[in-house]
Amino acid sequence: MVYKKMLANLPCWCGSGKKYKKCHEAFDERIIAAEKEGHIVPSRKLLKTPEQIKGIRDAAVINRACLDEVAAKIRAGMSTQEIDDIVAATTKKMGGICATLGYEGFPKSCCTSYNDQVCHGIPSEEDILQDGDIINVDCTTILNGYYADSSRMFLIGDVDPEWKKLVDVTRECVEIGVKETVPWHYLGDMADAVNRHARAHGYEIVEEIGGHGCGNDFHEDPFVSYVTTPGTEMLMVPGMVFTIEPMINMGKHHVFVDEENDWTVYTEDGSPSAQWEVEILVTEEGHEVLCW
Repeated sequence: MVYKKMLANLPCWCGSGKKYKKCHEAFDERIIAAEKEGHIVPSRKLLKTPEQIKGIRDAAVINRACLDEVAAKIRAGMSTQEIDDIVAATTKKMGGICATLGYEGFPKSCCTSYNDQVCHGIPSEEDILQDGDIINVDCTTILNGYYADSSRMFLIGDVDPEWKKLVDVTRECVEIGVKETVPWHYLGDMADAVNRHARAHGYEIVEEIGGHGCGNDFHEDPFVSYVTTPGTEMLMVPGMVFTIEPMINMGKHHVFVDEENDWTVYTEDGSPSAQWEVEILVTEEGHEVLCW
């Protein structure tokens, strides 16, 4: 069992200083009930404190500034290394750290994934953006030990209308995911709504890669799938922070990893792929998007 109740008059585990019975006792009872029914529930360490949430918000200011700066400067003829340089310089100027740089050997300060690259594209002087490309820029910022993570899609020049539709629908899927982030519902409820919207447009969502818990570390539990069913996966509880980032392919969902760099993920059929990412907090009232 993940959760056990405390003695009613002891100080609450959350650090509020209140007695447990006046603070999180009823909260814990709801989680324990769900767990007894066989549902997956978050451990207490996944529930962020007000101090931790503030730290994530502060890191998000830098992360958004990086993507805003990329948005202002991205163009045809630019190398993806130039994008990486923008992210690195903006992060350093604002006092943050690029979380991807050196993470499990990743060599750059952000990920730049374009056209049929699904994710984890490595910036390079040799990769030059062309008119008609679509590209995802994904960056994660560390500030004072807290992590903010988000990504955006960019259209380069005159993009094929069908490719633009893919980008737009993928953003709609994220917006639906945000709307469906409801306390005391399940991640599978959110996933199903996202998946149904993607499939209604003839697209498929990558199954092996998804969102993740984030905030105190780069990647935390839970794994956030977008191909699961209502009433399944982890119970969404106030204090949880995770990313919503469906990777949506115009063709089939199958992907493969570049054998040379062991990072970049491509669509198996060569179809274009799109991804937007936000970092979201589950609240008592609903949710708060912390980073976008």
